Parts: sequence; structure tokens; C-alpha cells
Amino acid sequence: MAGSNRRIVERAGPWGFVFLLAYVGAAIYFVSESDGSFRHVILGLLRALVWPVYVVYHVLTLIGA
Repeated sequence: MAGSNRRIVERAGPWGFVFLLAYVGAAIYFVSESDGSFRHVILGLLRALVWPVYVVYHVLTLIGA
């Protein structure tokens, strides 16, 4: 449509920043808990990606869902 004044508003931008901060914080925590070997550092970075899954799972089991 030529001449259309359509606007797209992205509303998830601030949440992306919050999730980035959560990942960086988790990565710092899990890497600092490792022994420093390459394998454990990579494992810590992967754990930083999936820790929210475990939190949601345990919260759901706590509330009996």
C-alpha cells in the first residue's frame, strides 16, 4: 500500500534488556562457580541459558499445577 501511514510499535524492547541482564548475571554466577576449565566454562554458559526453565518448573510443582 503506497502512501499508507502504518506504524509498527515494538513493545518487547525493555524486556529484552531485562532478559539480557538476567543472562549476564547468571553467566557470571555459573562461570565463577566453575573450576575454570574450558569445559566447565562452556557448561556454565549453557546453564545460564536454561536456568529459567528450572525455576518455572519448580514454581509450578510448588503450586501444584
